[in-house]
Parts: sequence; C-alpha cells; structure tokens
Amino acid sequence: MMRLVLCCAMISVAWSATASAQQKAGKSYPPDLPGAKVEAYKTVGDAKLNLYIFEPAGHKPSDKTPAIVFFFGGGWTGGSPQQFEQQCKHLAERGMVAITADYRVASRNQVKAVSCVADAKSAIRYVRQNAAKLGVDPNRIAAGGGSAGGHIAACTGVLTGFDESTEDAKISSVPNALALFNPAVVLAPVDGLRQLDAAKVSSLADRMGTDPQKLSPYHNMHKGVPPTIIFHGQADTTVPYQTVELFTKAMQAAGNQCQLVGYEGQTHGFFNHGRNDNEHYQKTLDELDKFLVGLGYLAKR
Repeated sequence: MMRLVLCCAMISVAWSATASAQQKAGKSYPPDLPGAKVEAYKTVGDAKLNLYIFEPAGHKPSDKTPAIVFFFGGGWTGGSPQQFEQQCKHLAERGMVAITADYRVASRNQVKAVSCVADAKSAIRYVRQNAAKLGVDPNRIAAGGGSAGGHIAACTGVLTGFDESTEDAKISSVPNALALFNPAVVLAPVDGLRQLDAAKVSSLADRMGTDPQKLSPYHNMHKGVPPTIIFHGQADTTVPYQTVELFTKAMQAAGNQCQLVGYEGQTHGFFNHGRNDNEHYQKTLDELDKFLVGLGYLAKR
C-alpha cells in the first residue's frame, strides 16, 4: 500500500484563503465581542493572550458550571477568537460558561505550531486553575475548535507533552471533552492515504517547529482521551474526510468515546456562522448541544 502523506500539506495551500474568508465574514482582530468578559490567561513577550468569556445569566463565582474553550482556525497563521462568538453566546444561554480564546499565530507572533499547542494547553490549565474565580466546574471543561484550532484542541486531549515549563504541571491541561470542527488530526504519513506534493510535505516540519508526527493526534493515540465529537464535511478538500475517519477508528480502538458526524457535500469551514444561511452552523450547533446534554454539561431542552 502506498505511503500516504496528507492533510496539513493540503491545509498549507488554503491558509491565505482561510484568512481572507475570515476577514470577509467579519472575523476581525483584535476582536470586539460585546457581552464577553475579557481576562488574560498568559503573557509571552509582547503578546497578551485573552479569554473572551460568555456567562449564563446570573452567573456567580460560587457556581460550578461546565465550561467550554474554543480555539479559532486559520492554519496556525491567522484567525480571530470572533470565529466562535455565536457558539459561545448560544452555550451561555443554555447554561455553560463559554469561552473563545486567543493564541499566538505565525502572522502576528512569528511562532510555529508548537507554540499554538502550548497556548491551548495553557488556556485549559488557566480555566481549571481559576475555576473558583470563574465559577467553573474544574472537572467539566471541554475544548473545541475548528481546523487548526480543532487541531490544537485535539492536542490538549491527546498529546502528553508541549506544556509550558513555567506552569504548574500538577494542574492538568487535559480537557474533559472535545468538540472538533473539521480538525487537522493526521499530520504525518499513514498507510492508505494518497501521496501529496513532496515540496509541501517537506515544508511542514519547519512550520510545525518539530517533527510533525509529534504534533499529530492520530499518531499519538492512547487510552484515556476525553469523549469526543467531530463535525466534518465529506467534500472537504483542505482536511480530507478520510483523516477524521482514521482518527475516529483509532479513538474507538483505544477504548475512547468518539462520534463522527459527517455532512454530505460540505467543504472546509461549512460550520461557520454566516455561511449558507447558517444551515450547517445550526445543524452542528444542535449536534453539539446533544453531545453536551449526553455528558451532563447541559440540561435537556
């Protein structure tokens, strides 16, 4: 069987298009998110990284409310926390503390993907460490994200390394659930995937800042990964559908809960608010709602 090299190489050709699409959709940076509390979770050099926190009505620090932290897409190169503003508003109305997080990216901070992963882990750790102040249940924190943001969310649940050495390792950076929207979860060769352009593949290690296999959730699968739901367009040519099928099978083979929800004819970013009259934004949001109800994070409607 031919050695298959894959999805991040494909993603690399779509970074500029993704950033442009986000600008057209009003995904500005820095974001202005009315109704959100803003709290810095990390400062690295000149970069102050914020959490944009949407709370349920009447929320108090003494509450122990389930939370979710979303990470935007943009190829580890650009993007804005504004991408998940509407999902956050919905989930806050439903009773969760819903957070959309900033993290460093190449265009603004000249970093590699390893730094994006480290920031995602820092964000989860910060929410857990400050659960009492935020009114959050430290044992019910989900991580979500789209595309590259889905990748770093998946990394918080799967990868055991890449935490910041200055942080308290006794406080876990592993979320309790994962909600992934067309995530990049296979970043290294796999038997059975078709060969891609060698030049693009060769550039991937530099863009990752490490051996891509070390940042590939599929290649680092183990028992104990949090319950996961994946939303993915079956016509996605940026992150091929086969990659999430492989990831789902690997999750289940390891004894982990993983639900893959495929959408026929849909391409990359199909879930975004403002696209196609919000048809698939609403469909994925309804499925996410059901998933969170099943975990006991939301009450039944």
